[in-house]
Amino acid sequence: MKVKQIIDGIINKFGGVKFEQTCDQLMSGSFDTEVTGVVTTFMATVDVINEAIDCGANFIITHEPTYYTGLDQTEWLKGDPIYEEKKKILEEHGIAIWRFHDHMHAAPTDLIYDGLLKELGWEDYVIKGIQSSHCQEIKKMPFKGLEEVFKENPHCYEIPEISLKELAENFKKKLGIDAIQIVGSPNTKCRRVGILVGGVSLGIGGEEIPMVLMKEQNLDAIVCGDIIEWTLCPYIRDATSLGMNKAMLVLGHERSEEPGMKYMAEWLAPMLKDTPVRFVDAKEPFKYL
Repeated sequence: MKVKQIIDGIINKFGGVKFEQTCDQLMSGSFDTEVTGVVTTFMATVDVINEAIDCGANFIITHEPTYYTGLDQTEWLKGDPIYEEKKKILEEHGIAIWRFHDHMHAAPTDLIYDGLLKELGWEDYVIKGIQSSHCQEIKKMPFKGLEEVFKENPHCYEIPEISLKELAENFKKKLGIDAIQIVGSPNTKCRRVGILVGGVSLGIGGEEIPMVLMKEQNLDAIVCGDIIEWTLCPYIRDATSLGMNKAMLVLGHERSEEPGMKYMAEWLAPMLKDTPVRFVDAKEPFKYL
């Protein structure tokens, strides 16, 4: 099976719609490469590439960029020793890399969230039938089609009540996180919880979106990927100072989205039959002193 056949099969599995503008591009190798094995991962770091080589895989499907910017532009990297060495490894071993980001978030259900909920065991806690009031702002997003995803499912959940500390410990255990940042009291009672994976917590289409979501859905806590320290963070701090039951915790971009790529290996393997499929964890990027 060739790289292009696998990519087409993935796109067709989820409706066959291809965006006119997208970062989902082949970043290394050829569409005609005969695939010996597939690795799914959050990010094709050098460590992930080496692990793919060790297990005999020559096709990596990554969710996030290979070359350090959102659109994987490489003109600015010419002559950069890190880029040149990474590129050399890929070329020497005939590794193809395809990015699966926009189409992944815009599938009938967001496949990144599907993987995270599976990992957490939260599938039955989804609050259904709610919409974001910021759909007009979200339509300013650069990738056609994604606005409907965030409009129709703001990803809010009603869980059995626990404290923020217990919620943080649960995420640490389930996702293999050494430390989690929180804002608010560890004793905050959490029942209605929003999850904004990756960069969604930055406010796609408008910085105010996370705060509006918290107000509209009367959320006790929001679980974030990335954060901006002048938006949701001080909003929660002020709420806490005013005696309100509000809190947030920060997983980081990688830990909040990696489970979606783990889940991808599960649903992709049956499609490819005799071609081995393996998930490789890109791992949390930070060490804590």
